[in-house]
Amino acid sequence: MLHRSLEDCLLDLERNKMLIRVTEPIDPNLEMAALHLKVFEMNGPALLFENVIGSEFRAASNIFGNLERSKFLFRHTIEKTQEIIALKSNPASALRHPFRHLNTGLSALKALPKRLKHIPTNFKEIRISDIPQIKHWPMDGGAFITLPQVFSEDIDKPGLMNANLGMYRVQLSGNKYIPNEEIGMHYQIHRGIGVHQGKANGKGQPLKVSIFVGGPPAHTLSAVMPLPEGLSELTFAGLLAGRRFRYAYDEGGYAISADADFVITGDIYPKDVKPEGPFGDHLGYYSLTHPFPLMKVRKVYARQDSIWPFTVVGRPPQEDTAFGDLIHELTGDAIPAEIPGVKEVHAVDAAGVHPLLFAIGSERYTPYQNPKQPMEILTLANRILGTGQLSLAKYLFITAKDSQPVSTHKEKEFLKYILERINLRRDLHFQTNTTIDTLDYSGTGLNAGSKVIFAAYGDQQRQLCTQIPNVFYEIGGFKNPQLVMPGIIAIQASAFVSSQQVAVEMQYLQAALGQSPFLKECPMIVIVDDANFTAANLSNFLWVTFTRSNPSHDMHGINSFYENKHWGCDAVVIDARVKPHHAPPLIQDPEVEEQINRFFVNGASLSRLKNKF
Repeated sequence: MLHRSLEDCLLDLERNKMLIRVTEPIDPNLEMAALHLKVFEMNGPALLFENVIGSEFRAASNIFGNLERSKFLFRHTIEKTQEIIALKSNPASALRHPFRHLNTGLSALKALPKRLKHIPTNFKEIRISDIPQIKHWPMDGGAFITLPQVFSEDIDKPGLMNANLGMYRVQLSGNKYIPNEEIGMHYQIHRGIGVHQGKANGKGQPLKVSIFVGGPPAHTLSAVMPLPEGLSELTFAGLLAGRRFRYAYDEGGYAISADADFVITGDIYPKDVKPEGPFGDHLGYYSLTHPFPLMKVRKVYARQDSIWPFTVVGRPPQEDTAFGDLIHELTGDAIPAEIPGVKEVHAVDAAGVHPLLFAIGSERYTPYQNPKQPMEILTLANRILGTGQLSLAKYLFITAKDSQPVSTHKEKEFLKYILERINLRRDLHFQTNTTIDTLDYSGTGLNAGSKVIFAAYGDQQRQLCTQIPNVFYEIGGFKNPQLVMPGIIAIQASAFVSSQQVAVEMQYLQAALGQSPFLKECPMIVIVDDANFTAANLSNFLWVTFTRSNPSHDMHGINSFYENKHWGCDAVVIDARVKPHHAPPLIQDPEVEEQINRFFVNGASLSRLKNKF
């Protein structure tokens, strides 16, 4: 079935028993988000909230809650869309097999956006305050849009084919925003809208922006797709929806998506900023309050019987994990087409996506070298860390294709493969005083931190420990060592206070482990606040270790040394404790958790979920 609207999509899910209507009144202040999180954790259905307190509009969430449901939504268009993306990534294929791709090309032409003469008559003007004011986490600065499609045009090349449609955070209320007149926009300057704003600023003009919310699910997905050069988000939206993206311009020259449920139009003026945040984000912590661009609201439109879609982000996995899985289904691994020699790149969801990358490349520089060592993969690593969103990573573990098969998506096996082969005296490479994710507070300031490359290639160098050597129970200042997985030990220490404290702790570790015959078997040691939690599962380890550390400041080594400005060691020590400058983790309100139980009692909307999921 092709979905002409969000309601079409939700009715389709309901017919196939993938949606439940929540008919009871529900508070958009924390309750809706808490209920979403609980149902997502159950791997439950999409939710349609029919009685949102304080708003006449319905709301929906968990639409893309798992990969199976996401693929179901696009079951009639996904294969053709995959073909077109593959063709754009590898146009030489069309030259070799022109007739094979004839229908694919016709599909792409049919997907070109369609301009209408007038805004649809079923749109009415509303105010920002009429929209469901959904606050997701207790410390959030106000209500946010979490599934926006933010549209902007290039002031030098106007028109949809050079436009950008992106999913950027939008704060609807709170802080110092004038209600119904101002909203906050959170994005990074290298993103599409940031480039457009820079050009508008250069001409001293405001940037016209339209925010679309809702519409066919393909429109939402198009705002987050990493598309090959020359394939616009709006053409992609038409491809995946099986129906052209329809749009018009209002009398002020602002783009209006004819199929969106809501449209907010306005202007971003040069140097016009206000504090935005805090916001509970996808790393599992709050992003804090910082000055970000301000959008002055011009008009707000809502379709008749419109529905407000939302999601809740937090420590992975969440619904945005399913987005990532679906993107991978559609694009395959697009990076190899962009960076020759790269076979796989995997942004590790459990570590918050951006902090940690696993990659596989080729190693062709010295085919007859013995022993083998990383060479080509070091140049590939720099290409990876300089490419788009991948540039936000802090840790990159990279190896090369060899006789033993390895996959970046088998995370435990991949880490084990790296640790068995890495020469820690040679194969650690740092980039200091560089950029990291705006949402990551482990660094030295906003967007500021460091990166490290773990490059491993060649024959196995060590057998990894599968139990904790006794020496780890006897280290002064430490307690409760736990085996995370072969070769990785988490050990507990007192709360982080200062770098001077760490220097003393490293002296204890060095004295105990420096000459230990077991050191080679345990190449990674992680200092944590709670060793039991960290070692409970791989997901906990990945989250704690790579979201709470800054490589240049928090990586230490046993038997460490400098040689010709290169740093190496015999075992890596990562201090993954919470630091005073870190943002607080996301913790739900226990009272709200108790309140939402009313939706699961006998006779309530979600009562059947208690036993089914």
